[in-house]
Amino acid sequence: MTGTLDEAYARCVAITRERARNFFYGIRLLPGPKRAALCAVYALARRIDDIGDGDLRQVDKAAGLAALRAQLRDIDASTDPVLVAVAGAARRYPIPLDAFDALVDGVEMDVTGRTYDTLDELVEYCRCVAGSVGRLCLGVFGSRPHPKASGYADALGIALQQTNILRDIREDLTNRRVYLPQRDLDRFGVELALDERGALIDKDGELAALIEFSAARARRWYRDGLHLVPLLDRRSAACCTAMSGIYQRLLDMIAERPASVYDQRLSLSGWQKAGVATRALLGRAP
Repeated sequence: MTGTLDEAYARCVAITRERARNFFYGIRLLPGPKRAALCAVYALARRIDDIGDGDLRQVDKAAGLAALRAQLRDIDASTDPVLVAVAGAARRYPIPLDAFDALVDGVEMDVTGRTYDTLDELVEYCRCVAGSVGRLCLGVFGSRPHPKASGYADALGIALQQTNILRDIREDLTNRRVYLPQRDLDRFGVELALDERGALIDKDGELAALIEFSAARARRWYRDGLHLVPLLDRRSAACCTAMSGIYQRLLDMIAERPASVYDQRLSLSGWQKAGVATRALLGRAP
């Protein structure tokens, strides 16, 4: 690596350490070159997400995403540290850079305020914003040849995103976003609303029942996606198991006590995350 590329990777590692509250526990289990490459992937994905979640006007967000698409098409000519790092990582590993385009597609759905009538529509969104990241990670990990490896990575990303959606129902509603499929809301008789304190209202337990149902469905995506782990080398498998394990623990917490997400953003403690990562490195289930 050149000095400039070293500096670009260092910048991405710093971004990941600061912003990836869950993922970094798994990423740091990788050997140095793969860790740097995955931090580059994360830093660019974070930038795309930040455009969608920022305070800019909708038209400015759309322009920012379009500009980033253009930069991706000419990534090797970029002097931006994050793009320099991603380009360097892509020269070393078979990273599917077109997956960043899929991520942009998903963030554009957020920017336009799209809602989801059916599960299939929600899965399309999850595949864009999270399945794409699973495929990018697989490019860094590498795997034994298997016709479903990419599909497993995609499924794992979808599982993580569905966990995020259940954790963030209140926060998303505050931002006028609803990701739960309308047909599920209708089936359980849920009308999402906040009380005067900004907490989710659930008078008769319909929302809790929907959350439990949705958590059980997300677990099926985890079961499918985790078929990827035996296809990976030991350190990549540990990283994958740690990242998914933290979210599985979070999903279990949500399913056991749905009301825990009504007035707070639920998370594991640092010690809990470290414990999951340690078990993953030892080859144990989370």
